[in-house]
Amino acid sequence: MSYVNRPMDDEVMTEPTMVGRVVDYHDRVRWGPIISGLMIALAAQLILSAIFAALGANTIANLVAPRSQAADVVGNVGIWSTIALLISLFIGAWVAGRACGPMNRSTALLNGAILWATAVAISSWLLASGVSGAFGIAAMRIAETLPQTQLPADTVQNLSAAASRSLWWFVFGSLLGLVASLAGSATGVRRPHGNQERR
Repeated sequence: MSYVNRPMDDEVMTEPTMVGRVVDYHDRVRWGPIISGLMIALAAQLILSAIFAALGANTIANLVAPRSQAADVVGNVGIWSTIALLISLFIGAWVAGRACGPMNRSTALLNGAILWATAVAISSWLLASGVSGAFGIAAMRIAETLPQTQLPADTVQNLSAAASRSLWWFVFGSLLGLVASLAGSATGVRRPHGNQERR
């Protein structure tokens, strides 16, 4: 640093310049790309799920014995909906990775995991609010028209078994979704160039 406001006949003092490594500090979580990837993932999931549901409904409409084979078709639509979730999370995480600046693989995986968690939270909230709204209205209508009766034990057991299977499929599909999201983010990441440090 130079002191130039001193008289000319005094000696000008300068401090030595410190040359050192500049650390580039930035957040590892990039919300802009995560939100853009989330929007792409939700849009892709809606479109793919609608395509698979339409194919399933078309298959049921063309069945010779729809009552006996409809359950198999509905089960297949559930499997294809899980596949649609995996594809959409992979695409969304890939877009999030491409939308970020250069980063290392661990940062990309962190952003992919956050995208997955945000997608699961939003999808669950949308599903729960839609299902509770639809089933709440239906339950009120049924309660108004039917007398108060208790369900048979085998019906309760069948409903509990179906709910248990559904919840386990949700857990399994969610964990597969995490794997798809991590794979998409690792594939879409733009790696740093030159001698930038890789962590």
